[in-house]
Amino acid sequence: MDSCVKDAASRNFVVMELPSRLMETAVDHMASLPGIGRKTALRLVLNMLRRSEEQVEAFSESLVALRQGIRGCQVCHNLTEQDQCSICEDRARDDRLICVVEDLRDLLAIEGTGQFRGLYHVLGGVISPMDGTGPNDLNIESLVERATSVPDQGAKQLEIIFALPTTMEGETTAFYLFRKLASCDVQVTAIARGVAVGDDLQHADEATLVQSIRQRLPYTQ
Repeated sequence: MDSCVKDAASRNFVVMELPSRLMETAVDHMASLPGIGRKTALRLVLNMLRRSEEQVEAFSESLVALRQGIRGCQVCHNLTEQDQCSICEDRARDDRLICVVEDLRDLLAIEGTGQFRGLYHVLGGVISPMDGTGPNDLNIESLVERATSVPDQGAKQLEIIFALPTTMEGETTAFYLFRKLASCDVQVTAIARGVAVGDDLQHADEATLVQSIRQRLPYTQ
């Protein structure tokens, strides 16, 4: 069986009909993942067939455990296994700094710089009418609640930093957030434009991200 699997995996052809309904179903599921076409999906399925039953079971069990065990942080909507993520629970963090990001990938990009010691707020996307994503689909109201529920700790004002994509959708989202936060006693800033217009944050290099955060500017309409 191994030699047949290897031969099939090495061929460069478009699969029209697979010899097994089980394979067809597995390929369909693999191909439903972003960036995975049917040829790549077939290669992954054939790789699974070369593995032992124990390895495949461990793989599938890890996916089920992932889906059942991961949830959104009750504070910032970061992904976590607990009610609150490790960042929100870290008392050494500056709770007067909240960095607003589109999703987990942007949070990880900023955390990877090791330069930001505030908290985060993960929106879960950006406003995009073309994709059917409106304000009610994002974690916006919880951000407003955080902005209005911070206890008074002296002269230091809460700062909310927009670290959103410099795309049309990102700019639309930032403008909407700015309007929502207008009545709150907060300072609203945005990362400096070291991040090129039209770029996603996750694709920016570390040095650019560090400079963008350090040289953030007051957000203006």
